[in-house]
Amino acid sequence: MAKNQMQRVMQGAFVLTVASFVAKLLSAIYRVPFQNLVGDEGFYVYQQVYPIYGLAMTLALSGLPQFISKYVAEQKSPKDQQQAIHKLYPIVLATGVALFLGAFLGAQFLANLMGDGQLAPLIRVVAFAFLFVPILSFYRGNFQGNLMMVPTAVSQVSEQIVRVAVILGGALAFRQLGLSVYQAGTIAMGGAICGGLVAIWILLYYQRKITGGTLGLTSLKSFQKSDSPLLRRFLLEGGLLSIYSGLLILFQLVDSFAVVNALQAGGLLPQAARVAKGVYDRGQPLVQLGLVVAGALSSTFLPTLTKYLLEKKQTRFLATTKIYLRLTTSISLAATVGLTLLMPFINFALFKDATGNLPLIVFTGAVFLMGLIQAYQSIYQSQNHFRVPLKAAAWGLLLKFLTTWPLTWWLGTTGASWSTLLGLLGTLLLLIRRETAGANAFWREGRFSRKLLRCTLMMAIMILGYLLFLVIIWDPQTHRLSSLLIAVGGVGLGVTVFIWQAVRIELFTIREWLMLPFGKKILTFKNRK
Repeated sequence: MAKNQMQRVMQGAFVLTVASFVAKLLSAIYRVPFQNLVGDEGFYVYQQVYPIYGLAMTLALSGLPQFISKYVAEQKSPKDQQQAIHKLYPIVLATGVALFLGAFLGAQFLANLMGDGQLAPLIRVVAFAFLFVPILSFYRGNFQGNLMMVPTAVSQVSEQIVRVAVILGGALAFRQLGLSVYQAGTIAMGGAICGGLVAIWILLYYQRKITGGTLGLTSLKSFQKSDSPLLRRFLLEGGLLSIYSGLLILFQLVDSFAVVNALQAGGLLPQAARVAKGVYDRGQPLVQLGLVVAGALSSTFLPTLTKYLLEKKQTRFLATTKIYLRLTTSISLAATVGLTLLMPFINFALFKDATGNLPLIVFTGAVFLMGLIQAYQSIYQSQNHFRVPLKAAAWGLLLKFLTTWPLTWWLGTTGASWSTLLGLLGTLLLLIRRETAGANAFWREGRFSRKLLRCTLMMAIMILGYLLFLVIIWDPQTHRLSSLLIAVGGVGLGVTVFIWQAVRIELFTIREWLMLPFGKKILTFKNRK
């Protein structure tokens, strides 16, 4: 039973990984034609308001669905699950409406704080995304709580496709109709509304297909009075999950209010500061792409960890925790090193030039830090421990808030990247320090840390040799297409070398390999050799 359940967990992780990869790939790709069409200043306009949309997406896709999936997984029967949903829905609905009103009515105030009053129309449009949060989060959370990941995956990808289409339509309107960069940005933000409507339709379709009905969220039963303990739990647990799921988005929101103002204080003219902020924001989609697997693992491991605790299976809980940490650490570190080495080629291939390579390289460290933060947060959450994670998140945000302006004023956008790493590092260190010795022992067991460093070092050496060879025989940054091919080749080489080395030195046990997608095929290939 435990083996079958773990296989379902890993299969679910694979489904969400593929969906997240496709969605994040689209999120990275559309920025290429968008930036080319509207220019660096137009890219800045879009990226300044994007964190507000990102917060809505965090609530609807990961933060609240994870909390709801845990809440649903605790219930013993389908009837209990339905009653729990009806008790929780009014709280989530009120939250979504309150966030919508705050963003819509306070749009001009927020735009002025960002140092650009012309951003107000974009903020008003994106505010409507908060109205979709309740229904999206409940349907996704209910599916994930029952270990059904396909509906969430399909709705996520479809939402992104529609949103990207609208965004690119706004960019084309800018070029063909002579719109301003702010008008084009307003149209682009409208993609959030179109994508949200499509996602809702898809989730309703799957619910009817699986159960023959809906969750009944619009019925009078859904608006019964919620009890105070549930409200407190929602604010603490749901808020904590949302903070961690959207920690980078919150950091980016700090950047929206601080970076341009700090650059201008450092001597840049307003337009130059906006262009520099647009270049700096190239790092966000690249880092999010690197966090795809870590986020998917978090979405699927949380319900299983909760079930083991409820069943008082402490040994299985600890073993699953260590597996989770080993997988997350390995994937996050490999992704960070690979992105760091290939960043100049990725930057040139996607955004036409090599501007901003240094701040982007520094920023890739967020992949490793954020991957581990998400893992530790899920472990704390499954045990209903909230004080330490909340304190860690608060300290991290405080460090980011306090250091962004002075470091940006001193070092430019490279300083903004360092402020992000300092905030994340502060959060991670506090989480590790307060975690149990048993969970943290995954670093030492079976010489895992040495083996991981050896795999990563071998991967880095091979990628560096590959790049050095190309630089010697040919100038690889002459054309964007050649840089893209080199980057893709580097990714393929890095993945191949890392997996080969991991199998060779037994980074994971056979049992752990079998839990991974394609793990059985990898072991079969090894045995043939």
